[in-house]
Amino acid sequence: MAQPCKQTSVESNTLLAISTNGQIKELNVRTLTEEELEKLKNDRVLVSEFKQQKLEKEAQKNWDLFYKRNTTNFFKDRHWTTREFEELKACREFESQKLVLLEAGCGVGNCIFPLLEEDLNIFVYACDFSPRAVEFVKQNPLYSTERCLAFQCDLTKDDLQANIPTASVDVITLIFVLSAIHPDKMQQALENLCKVLRPGGVVLFRDYGLYDHAMLRFKSGNKLGENFYVRQDGTRSFFFSREDLASLFEKAGFQTVVNEYVLRETVNKKEGLCVPRVFLQSKFRKPPN
Repeated sequence: MAQPCKQTSVESNTLLAISTNGQIKELNVRTLTEEELEKLKNDRVLVSEFKQQKLEKEAQKNWDLFYKRNTTNFFKDRHWTTREFEELKACREFESQKLVLLEAGCGVGNCIFPLLEEDLNIFVYACDFSPRAVEFVKQNPLYSTERCLAFQCDLTKDDLQANIPTASVDVITLIFVLSAIHPDKMQQALENLCKVLRPGGVVLFRDYGLYDHAMLRFKSGNKLGENFYVRQDGTRSFFFSREDLASLFEKAGFQTVVNEYVLRETVNKKEGLCVPRVFLQSKFRKPPN
């Protein structure tokens, strides 16, 4: 929940560090205020089973409508990926080596097009659940079939090997994607990704962490399950703990390399509020042969 900037939560030292440095990385989950603990404790009513099944059935439709409403204007281009994930540059054996990347859940290309501009020795496979999002990618002036292949895909059931050769990808980026998938189907999606990743290749992951502000601001009646919620537009979001995330990836055949909470504060200067954001930033490796 939002707090006035002059106040801090129970973890005052951590929040002060965030305010100074922009973000910090922690192995421990964010400590909640008594008010936040009480809110989560009292939020026990789940969305009906009928509505949950309807949301799952219409998941693709709801994301397609999201991109119809927002087109390419909702998310900012992610120029921070090469700063946060040095593997996008360092995993090459030699400087001129072409890097093969899969952006799973590419949206309208906010991650891939900055990468294609910055790195001339890269080929990107880009897939998304939403056909409309994929069309936006293909309409981008920077899209070229010589450097990029975009296609529609449901990671939980469509075989990626229909579009990508087996074990051919060096790096997979999975950024704010897994949280939108039903928890029962997350492992299927990860196993699908593992098939196209080469031995020794890595998945670079960033997504919503447990007790992020977005989780705490959901009102009663939006809860689908433990740490799983539905937004007003019908899209869904899961909030991960480090332990649950590592378990998911390891069961799908990956090794955990890095798995940390990223804690930040977003400041609303107009209202004088500090909003605590919690993300998980992780790296998982497919074991070498």
